[in-house]
Amino acid sequence: MSFLEISRYKKLFIFVLIFSNSIIADDKKLLILGDSISAGFGIKESQNWTTLLKSSFSKEGKSLKIINSSISGDTTSGGLSRISKDLNSYEPDFVLVELGGNDALRGYPISRIKQNLLKIVSIISNHQSIPIIMQIKIPPNYGKKYIEAFENIYSEVASETDTKLISFMLENVALRDDLMQPDGIHPNEKAQTVIAEQIKEEIGYLIFNQK
Repeated sequence: MSFLEISRYKKLFIFVLIFSNSIIADDKKLLILGDSISAGFGIKESQNWTTLLKSSFSKEGKSLKIINSSISGDTTSGGLSRISKDLNSYEPDFVLVELGGNDALRGYPISRIKQNLLKIVSIISNHQSIPIIMQIKIPPNYGKKYIEAFENIYSEVASETDTKLISFMLENVALRDDLMQPDGIHPNEKAQTVIAEQIKEEIGYLIFNQK
């Protein structure tokens, strides 16, 4: 191989390396801080909406790395206790907070839930990541007053922190028996596509048009 050919190969290698690094640098990272619904309770990981969301973006040539830090049964207190570690470990561009349902099911005070969410959002913002809050809803048997106060938490937190608020992921799922598991709380495999499409529609522009 001549010196000229070697030189060309070196230049090609450098170009490929730089191009590859630029692609990696442009990859977006989304951390999901959630509970059993995002953790994929009762379904395979490959069927979970988080996996389907990543795949859907990939088909459009958009690279989104999803770190699913969701734990079944988790509360806002649990999320608050681990968010700093997650941020330091993964350095996400965005964090989707899907917490509060288990707090409400246990009848936790509204003020405590709200303060935990405010603290979580503050920690995310101070880490230079962009928080996204998901609206959470609970069954009607918890009393009108509590339900109204609980569901208002999310719009209040979003307004007070200037944070993007997206719809409840079970908005188009919870009232359909064919999309829910027998426990009536968790979405089944069939529902995951519905959830992924809804979330993609609500956060896609934000993630891929953020400068």
